[in-house]
Amino acid sequence: MEKEILKQETLAEVFKATPHLLKFPVTKMWIDYDKEADALYISFDRPQKATDSEMSQDGILHRYRGEKLVGITILEASKRH
Repeated sequence: MEKEILKQETLAEVFKATPHLLKFPVTKMWIDYDKEADALYISFDRPQKATDSEMSQDGILHRYRGEKLVGITILEASKRH
């Protein structure tokens, strides 16, 4: 069985995203994309349930556990460029 490798196009997209990911305020994060909901979840701590959330005017849901920002949810993620 051959090892799975990424397509060149996928690698090119990863390289484009890398400088943006390095600007995040944390060095570890978990990223999940729900294609059906078109929602991108970025957790700044191990994925966990938030105790509070706030929706910003740009449609980003900020998720908190107590006072700590533990992640964001980007709605209609595929439509943002």
